Amino acid sequence: MIKNKPDQSFAKLWNLSFGFFGVQIAYALQSANISRIFATLGADPHALSYFWLLPPIAGLIIQPIVGAMSDKTWCRFGRRLPYLIVGAIMAVIVMCLLPNAGSFHLAVSGALIFGAFALMFLDLSINISMQPFKMLVGDMVNEKQKGLAYSIQSFLCNAGSVVGYVFPFFLAWIGISNVAEGNRVPDSVAFSFYIGAAILIACVLYTFWKVKEMPPKEYAEYHGITETQKEEKSNVFSLLFKAPKVFWTVGLVQFFCWAAFMYMWTYTTGGVAEQAFGWNPAETTQSVAYQEAGNWTGILFAVQAVGSVIWAAFIPKFKSHKFVYALSLILGGVGFISTTFFTDPYMLFISFFLVGAAWAAMLALPFTILTNSISGRHMGTYLGLFNGTITIPQIVAAAFGGILLSLVGGSSHHQINMIGLAGVLLIVGAFCVFFIKETYAESTAKEVEAE
Repeated sequence: MIKNKPDQSFAKLWNLSFGFFGVQIAYALQSANISRIFATLGADPHALSYFWLLPPIAGLIIQPIVGAMSDKTWCRFGRRLPYLIVGAIMAVIVMCLLPNAGSFHLAVSGALIFGAFALMFLDLSINISMQPFKMLVGDMVNEKQKGLAYSIQSFLCNAGSVVGYVFPFFLAWIGISNVAEGNRVPDSVAFSFYIGAAILIACVLYTFWKVKEMPPKEYAEYHGITETQKEEKSNVFSLLFKAPKVFWTVGLVQFFCWAAFMYMWTYTTGGVAEQAFGWNPAETTQSVAYQEAGNWTGILFAVQAVGSVIWAAFIPKFKSHKFVYALSLILGGVGFISTTFFTDPYMLFISFFLVGAAWAAMLALPFTILTNSISGRHMGTYLGLFNGTITIPQIVAAAFGGILLSLVGGSSHHQINMIGLAGVLLIVGAFCVFFIKETYAESTAKEVEAE
């Protein structure tokens, strides 16, 4: 007989996800500044997306491994928490190295190669830190509270995003240099990464000390795992073959969503620089206009995060996960497309506020729908495999980014048109939502047991 997981207090749900705040600061700094960093190091706009290839490729390989290993990990520190600490320590080290890629007196090609591998390890470590939070909710929270738990994660995620996104703008505003000589990264960006690394480790340590995972016996009782099932051997490929249909249908939606956001992260700085700050691609990326646009990109992403926080509060009020999922993606798509019409930097606030609705849905709803459909026995492995629905779209989008920029950017290769393309992808994803048929693993298990 499967025991029902008890309801948890808001404080416990909060502690379960608080470290996500620090992890998301690091993720926000990465997503808002990487294209700016590589452009400053000397990368061509058509090659920018290629620098984003290594991180999702590494994530595609490592996440299922981390998930499968954590399913089998039982130690004095817990099941998922050890991976959280290891990932956070790795992220802190790389966050201190990446902004200095142009400061080691390397040639342009050497600095770009160093930056590419630093980015790969940063994204890898952030994902190792991020994944346990999803698993902890799946492990410890009942179906009734999962929506609330993932909404708390969404709030902390977006609050961390706001902090990470505005760091360079704020530091420049208080007098930290926003330009640098040669191919060096401005101090406003470098110091943002250092501060973000300190906050990341502090937040992760808080969750590590406050959360106590279920011991093996208790976990088995709450997830209906028998002694026979514990002894059964299964590998990643067999589990993927047996994955519920909802795994694949949600994955289809994920494909269009994450491809869209890959183009946002890659091309927003250049697109906003051209569209709203009068920057000419023939000019150096060390120009004041481009670097100001880089800071403004952080502000726009912060507006997106605020919009996401507000929309996340409304998501649980909708009875249908599918309806609010599709509606959110359509709003985000309209936001992306509208950027191609606005030349005033402040009007872009409207665009990115709408984009926040899509981001809120992407953070909460896929995991709510998926974890409700799978048992706790292989929760970590399935969430690791599900990460492929995040990384594969990014790999495909990055691989074709330069080609698509040549096609949709016109003779001047306007990068803002890639943001419009991202909007089209989100709307296609919204229509794919209606292929999803939600299922509930615990209900199915009880019916089988009764029979």
